[in-house]
Amino acid sequence: MTQQTTDERPGIAAAIVVHEGRVLMVRRRVSEGQLSWQFPAGEVEPGEKREAAAVRETQEETGLTVEAVKLLGERVHPKTGRLMSYTACHIQGGTAHVADTEELAELAWVAHGDIPEHVPYGLFEPVQDYLEGTLSA
Repeated sequence: MTQQTTDERPGIAAAIVVHEGRVLMVRRRVSEGQLSWQFPAGEVEPGEKREAAAVRETQEETGLTVEAVKLLGERVHPKTGRLMSYTACHIQGGTAHVADTEELAELAWVAHGDIPEHVPYGLFEPVQDYLEGTLSA
């Protein structure tokens, strides 16, 4: 039996969506370890760009149409061991709601000061830097 590595499993693309001074977060029905609240995200499909996956997953999970603005960074997630990419996105249309009821329990627009309540172990530094600049402005 072989152990799966990050090379064998598809990467995960996350969308960082900021609107009216808050960032969009979703709570999974089934948490991955300590991960319960996170950004809209999902696996990158074969041949798909990371940014496109973040846009697609946001639409599928929350009903929002977003546009990828900037790739913030990548890392192997310390809690899941999965390769993660984080893309800043702007809303093009729609109203955020739980569109994927099988995967998501709820969503929230989270103020900068409330992020630690949702993500107590801290954020990836490039994401934290982006949110500090965007949400504090």
